[in-house]
Amino acid sequence: MTVPAGVRAGYVVYDRGSGKVLLQDGARRTFRSASVVKILIALDHLRGERPDLALLRPMLRSSDDGAATRFWKRGGKGAIIERTAARIGLRDTAPPPADKPGFWGYTALSPLDVAKVYRYVLEKAPRAHRDLIMGELRKATPCGTDRYDQYFGIPRALPRPWAVKQGWSGFGDVPAVPCKASVVPAAAPDLGLGRPVLHTTGVVGPDDRRIVVVLTLHPAGSSFRVASQRLTSLTRQVYRAADS
Repeated sequence: MTVPAGVRAGYVVYDRGSGKVLLQDGARRTFRSASVVKILIALDHLRGERPDLALLRPMLRSSDDGAATRFWKRGGKGAIIERTAARIGLRDTAPPPADKPGFWGYTALSPLDVAKVYRYVLEKAPRAHRDLIMGELRKATPCGTDRYDQYFGIPRALPRPWAVKQGWSGFGDVPAVPCKASVVPAAAPDLGLGRPVLHTTGVVGPDDRRIVVVLTLHPAGSSFRVASQRLTSLTRQVYRAADS
């Protein structure tokens, strides 16, 4: 496996058919979550009496940050992470640092925990919650609401069917090249603050058989284009290696 110089990576490929991890490295290495945490936010919100589906759907499908921020405040901020981590049994997941309670994207998580989240959604969550979350992730739009390209990693490296939740942070509020809809498809956690993160996570194949999680932290100053190319290449290598 070739991880580009200066990039910190962690990945897991889990096969639900055999119940085995096919490939992993740095599986318990922590990263700041960026938008991957939106799955946890959705799971927590859906346990309420009147879920706000008008906000929830675009948060999952198009990674709407405004929706995530509203749910974050409503749910008690870091308490959302504490509740869901305890419910699912996540060992490496933690709320944002105490001095950044409003930054949901600074939640700490590991590739292994993300894989556990997908397993929970697919195997243990109430059917209505599973169908809504996975249904929106299957319809992930090419562009996020912030006009960043969402089709890096799994969407570009692997064939359909897939359902994905991507994450990006540290590349600026506005992309250098705005995405267009025509795009082709114990110790405090080390969050890598000051360096950009780019994550691809999801399920791949018939019957959502494989869970694929690739989390990456890139050198400061990396462009989104270069980072997404690195991640897509690594994702392709990881998936092929899991079959070898």
